[in-house]
This record gives sequence, structure tokens and C-alpha cells, in this order.
Amino acid sequence: MNETLDLATPLIRALGEVGYTKSLAGMRQFTALRTGETTDELWLLEHPPVYTLGQGANAVHGPRHANGIEVVRVERGGEITYHGPGQLVCYTLVDIARRGIKVREYVTLLEQSLIDVLAAQRVDAVRKPGSPGVYVEGAKIAALGIRITKGRAFHGVSLNVDMDLAPFSAIDPCGYPGLAVTQTSDLGVRATVEELGNELAERITFQLGTCHA
Repeated sequence: MNETLDLATPLIRALGEVGYTKSLAGMRQFTALRTGETTDELWLLEHPPVYTLGQGANAVHGPRHANGIEVVRVERGGEITYHGPGQLVCYTLVDIARRGIKVREYVTLLEQSLIDVLAAQRVDAVRKPGSPGVYVEGAKIAALGIRITKGRAFHGVSLNVDMDLAPFSAIDPCGYPGLAVTQTSDLGVRATVEELGNELAERITFQLGTCHA
């Protein structure tokens, strides 16, 4: 196996605000067309308001009332979540098989990258066994949902930065009734979506560089 290729630095793309279905189509196309020589990519962006449901999501978790927000079912794991302006989304288009990373290891890598970003902002965040994502004092601040196709990952993570959290009240976030959500701006963090996105991309890149077959 070509070790230099395994440890290649991902290409980081800052895309601004992008409609969810457009970015979904882009991820699917990228993953379908990539080869063993394709550089991994990290896409940093925000979405207009949208609810997304994982492939096995139960409709009982919402949305419970019509609020004009689009609902899209996708192939990632997990239940329902909400994306909107002021939330950092990082899509991680990574060939984990080429890097010799197992799925559970990859999930832990992404969670740790988020925890490290928050720690740099003096926010103490943790993971919960069996509940992918990152939490601060029991409230969810970051969600995670991925899909692996032929060893290649897409979808990724989202971090609540400075957004309207009200749409979360219409759902059971990630399938957990009554789960509180929070965001960095409510925890005294002044860093922007762009700044936190750049930091997260650096952390993920570093973590990927420590993993190889």
C-alpha cells in the first residue's frame, strides 16, 4: 500500500451557504466517481433551514408540526436533526479503507476533533457511549451522521454555533425525546462559523494524519 497516499492531506473547501439537496447531490457524485487516487476532501458550509432524517429514522421523532421547513430523508445513519444558518456543517469525504481506519475509530476521530475545537474555546465537551455526537453538560452541541460506501465515507458532522435553536423544539433531536441542545455562542464563545470551521478542518486533518494502516 502507498503510505504517502494514505497520509495525504485532505483538500479543504469553504463553500459558504449551500442548499442541502445540492450539497447532498455533490457528495453522492464525488463518492461515486472517486478512485483510489482521489484526494479526500472536507467541505465547510452552512445550510438554509432543513430537517434531515437518517435511513432508519422513525417518524415519531418529528417534526411534530408544520413550520415550513423542508424535510429530507437521506442514507446517513442516525435519526432526525436540524440544520440552519449559524450552524457549522463539515462534510468529511474520506476514504477510510485506504487510510486503514475502522468505522468506530472514524466516529471517535470526528468526535475527538470536535471536543478538541471546543476545548480550545474553554468549553468542556464530552462524548456519550452509544449516542454519537458531542455534549456539554448533557445538552447536545454537535451531531454526527455518516455513510460508508465501499470503504469511503461521506456526510459528516454539524456544530451549533450561533443559530436559531427553536426548530429543534419540533423534533426529538437525534431520536431522544426531551434532549436539550446548546450552541457555542450561548457558552460565551465569540468565534464565528468560519473560524470554528477552519479550526475543525485542521483538527480532523491532524487526526487523520495519525491514522494509517
